Amino acid sequence: MKLITGNRFEAFADEKAILFPEYRKNRDELIDFVDSLRGEETVVTASLELIDLITWKFRRGEENVLIYSDTGKSLTLKETYELRKYLDFDVRGNFSGEEARTSVLFVEGKTDAKFFKAVFKKLFEFKESRKAPYSLRFIERVFERDNFDLLKREDGYYLAIIPSEGNSGVIRNLGNFIKAMDVFDFTVERIGVAIDVDEGREIALASIAGKLSGFKHRRTSVGYIVGKTEVVPLIIGLPFEDETIEWKKPTVEDLMLHLITREGLLERIKPGLKALNESLGRKLKPKEVMYLALSAYGHWGNLEGFYELFVMRSRFRNLKTVLREAGLMKGLIYLAGRENDR
Repeated sequence: MKLITGNRFEAFADEKAILFPEYRKNRDELIDFVDSLRGEETVVTASLELIDLITWKFRRGEENVLIYSDTGKSLTLKETYELRKYLDFDVRGNFSGEEARTSVLFVEGKTDAKFFKAVFKKLFEFKESRKAPYSLRFIERVFERDNFDLLKREDGYYLAIIPSEGNSGVIRNLGNFIKAMDVFDFTVERIGVAIDVDEGREIALASIAGKLSGFKHRRTSVGYIVGKTEVVPLIIGLPFEDETIEWKKPTVEDLMLHLITREGLLERIKPGLKALNESLGRKLKPKEVMYLALSAYGHWGNLEGFYELFVMRSRFRNLKTVLREAGLMKGLIYLAGRENDR
């Protein structure tokens, strides 16, 4: 199966190609058309809905590809499927907008995203933006679903923070994004990769290096360079010890536990933690502690909102201390484009 999109499709569509007239077609008609395909066809289309249906059906097999005719480069339909599903990437291309310095940060989930969003807003003077530069235009449409955060600083530096469904999702999105930059001819200056230590720091770094092995790259003092883009690992692992809390593995909750401790909130809820320990016959998990902290703080939203609010209201010195102890500060400064600031 060959799926062709872009403005220069004539160069890649032979006389047997199907130029699909998606105008005024309803979903049932699209499904019927896709059901009729056998995998040997070449289909030319500008319909994202049709692209999604075809990539779902033919996402297996290296021979099934999407060709972006403007560059003549291709993605497998599996890569296309993942870019659409996890990043809402507009694989029709034809991006527009201003050229600007830009970083992307892939994180595990939405609570991680709100934590790091608040960090960049508080420490590096970013503000929320609804206007995307050329290098991030492919995700501008996603704002309607609020599944990523786009920030901008007054000096014109942009930062996108994108949840990725766990460690494996972060690594998957890293590889697909780098491939997409080549195929669709755009670039970002830096890509942050925030993953939990899990089995160990070296194993976490190896998972990033393993994904980059499919691309020409080299090591740097902060991570790796792939083409013109620097990849910056942010390995989350800061153990937390407390007689009332059962700590097993590193997550972003650990950073919050350290921060609420430094801000004095943990001490305020300690009597409640001990009472629950006795009542449940066990220690509380970090996320359970976060829900109690949320209530004690007087925030009646969800954890995502609490993380963002608490980080924004915390003391600069406490937040910086936690991030330094976690070994994250250098990478965050680099992703914010502030490594040359004094």
